[in-house]
Amino acid sequence: MRVLVIGSGGREHALCRSLAADPQVTEVHCAPGNAGIAQVATLHPVAPADPASVTGLALELGADLVVIGPEAPLVAGVADAVRQAGVPCFGPSREAARVEGSKAFAKEVMVAAGVPTARSRTCVTPGEAAAALEEFGTPYVVKDDGLAAGKGVVVTGDRDEALRHAAACGRVVIEEFLDGPEVSLFALCDGSTAVPLQPAQDHKRAYDGDRGPNTGGMGAYTPLSWAPDGLADQVMAETVLPTMAELARRGTPYTGVLYVGLALTSKGPKVIEFNARFGDPETQVVLDRLRTPLASLLLACANGTLAEAGPLSWHDGAAVTVVVAAENYPGEPVRGDVIEGLSEVAGNAYVLHSGTARDGDRLVSAGGRVLSVVGTGPDLPAARAAAYEAVGHVRMRGSHHRTDIAAGGL
Repeated sequence: MRVLVIGSGGREHALCRSLAADPQVTEVHCAPGNAGIAQVATLHPVAPADPASVTGLALELGADLVVIGPEAPLVAGVADAVRQAGVPCFGPSREAARVEGSKAFAKEVMVAAGVPTARSRTCVTPGEAAAALEEFGTPYVVKDDGLAAGKGVVVTGDRDEALRHAAACGRVVIEEFLDGPEVSLFALCDGSTAVPLQPAQDHKRAYDGDRGPNTGGMGAYTPLSWAPDGLADQVMAETVLPTMAELARRGTPYTGVLYVGLALTSKGPKVIEFNARFGDPETQVVLDRLRTPLASLLLACANGTLAEAGPLSWHDGAAVTVVVAAENYPGEPVRGDVIEGLSEVAGNAYVLHSGTARDGDRLVSAGGRVLSVVGTGPDLPAARAAAYEAVGHVRMRGSHHRTDIAAGGL
C-alpha cells in the first residue's frame, strides 16, 4: 500500500510512524509534514485544506489510501474531493465533519440521537449569553461554535470572563458543567460499523494542577486502570452507534474516526464534545499500544469493510506522552528556537515532532506544541518515568512542559 497522510503535527507523526511500521505499507507520504515526519515519510509542500491540491497529489502519487489528520481539511471538504476522484480516504465528509466544525450542530445531533450530554443553549447575542449563564450557573462553560484548535473553550467561575469570551466568539454554545474526570475514546467508523480504540486521558490545561488556559493538549496516557469496566462498550452503545445512525438518517454516513470527549459524571459517561479526527496528543499513546497493523484498519473504514477486520489486539503495558511547548504557548508562541538533545533520547522513549522545522543543519521550533515525548513501559509508573527521563534531555530556550502528566493515574 502507498499511503498519503495529510497534516503536520504530532498526531500525523504518530500516524506516519505506525504506518511505516506496517508490513503492508510500501511507501508513506505526508503533506506538508514536519522535520520529524521527514524521517519516516516523503514530504510534499501541499496546502492541507485545499481539496484540489490534496486530490492532485494523491492521484500523482497513485495513493492507495489518503489519511486526513487535522480538522480543518475535513471541514473544508478535502475527504469529499479525494473520494470523488476515486481514491479511498479515511476521514468524514464535509457535512459529517460538522460534528466538530459546529458545536451547535453536534449538540443537535446528540439530542436527536438520545446521546447523554450536558444541557446547553446556542447563543449569538450578549443577552442570550447572559441568560444561559444564569440558567446553568457556575462553573460557566462557554464554547466557540466553530473550529478553535482546541482553545475555544472557557471554563470559569468569573461571569465577566465568560461574557467576554462569548462576545469575542460571536456564536457560542453555553452548557452546564459536567463533573468527573475526562476520558477520550476514539471509534473507527466505516459508515455502518464502528470499533473502539483504547481509552486515554488528555491534559488540556497549560500548567501543573490543571491550572491556566486550555491548550491543544499538554500530555496524555493510556490505559486508564481507574476507568469503569465496560466503559468502551457502554459509550459505543449509548453514543457512537446512535450518532452514526442519526448521521446516516440525515444522508451523511460517518467514515473515519469519531473522537468522543467524555466526562465520567456521577450519573454515568456524558459527552463533552465530538471531534472528527484523532485527538492530539492522545493518538501518540493510543497508537503506541495498538498491535493490530494500522493501514488495513484505516483502509477498511474507507472501503466500508470494517466488519471483516476482526478484533483488535493491543500491546501490554502503558504509554505516556509529555508535550514540550514553546515559550508563551498557548498564546502566540515564540518560533525559531534551536532544539537540542533529541539524539540522547533512548531506551523505552522516543520523540514525535509537532511543530518543528529545519533551518540549515539546525532543528528549530515552528509552532506552539513543539514535541511529544513518548515513554513506554510494563506499567504506568515505568512509562511515566521513561517519558520524563527523556524530556530531561530536550533542550530548547524558553520551553515549558507539565510535570504532572499521568500523575492522577498512579
